[in-house]
Amino acid sequence: MQTPLKKWLLKGVLSICTISCTTAIIDEGTVDDLPVITRVVTYQSDIQSIMTNNCITCHSGPAPNANLDLSNFQNVRLTAENGVLIDRMNDAINPMPPSGILSPKIRQLVDKWAKDGFPEN
Repeated sequence: MQTPLKKWLLKGVLSICTISCTTAIIDEGTVDDLPVITRVVTYQSDIQSIMTNNCITCHSGPAPNANLDLSNFQNVRLTAENGVLIDRMNDAINPMPPSGILSPKIRQLVDKWAKDGFPEN
């Protein structure tokens, strides 16, 4: 049977371990390691789901973080065109989303969308 002191110490150690956890960085290679995308990448077929799965939890609604609403094509295109979106998605030190840099495949799609001229559909 554990004494109250042992229980308290165990809870303290577990708390410290939980607090000190960080996002794991898994080396998935780079965009340059992937096969070239030869098709046209569009907002509706490719980019909208990326935004939905990774961005709009914080960047939508009546008071989006950083006053940046990424819930529609026009806003995503504008943010991508001025470089803010793509720069932050590719920033390993200060990435968006803050949980960690997106996979090379996702970043490659966004880069290709920009190269294709930001088509909607």
